[in-house]
Amino acid sequence: MMAETKKKTIEEWQPYELDRHAEELVRKYRDKKNVLNESHKMRMTVAYGLERFWGEHLRLKPKPKPEDKYSEKEKIDFNKASYWQDVWNALGEIFEPTNIKIPGLNMTSTETKDIKAVVDDLWKMDISDRRIVLMVLTQLCDALVWWTQRYKIKENND
Repeated sequence: MMAETKKKTIEEWQPYELDRHAEELVRKYRDKKNVLNESHKMRMTVAYGLERFWGEHLRLKPKPKPEDKYSEKEKIDFNKASYWQDVWNALGEIFEPTNIKIPGLNMTSTETKDIKAVVDDLWKMDISDRRIVLMVLTQLCDALVWWTQRYKIKENND
């Protein structure tokens, strides 16, 4: 005999709003030069795991200095780093109502000890939680790619 499952009401159903988060993120970065191409890179990076995805914003982030001292490339890289961090923060918002906590949210530090603490927390996550987070991150990145293809301005994204 099959177990009886309770149907959820529309108020109980949770789509996790992946598409809404993705659309907002792509719209936020739509006018930033060369940033939306990162959506495709994010989707590919998911396959390498949470630690590598989280750490990508660190690679792109230029060294801190007065804003008027940044070169054009550094400004673009700064926007790319912000996009990666905002996607990670959106992942945190998606999991906020659950018991799965996402490390490294809103992190601005580039101190080695702070980076190590986040990566250690990622490695300590329960394996089933890691798999769930990776599946949701994959779907979020798929939605980012979809919205990028709709919103991308060709002259801003060579």
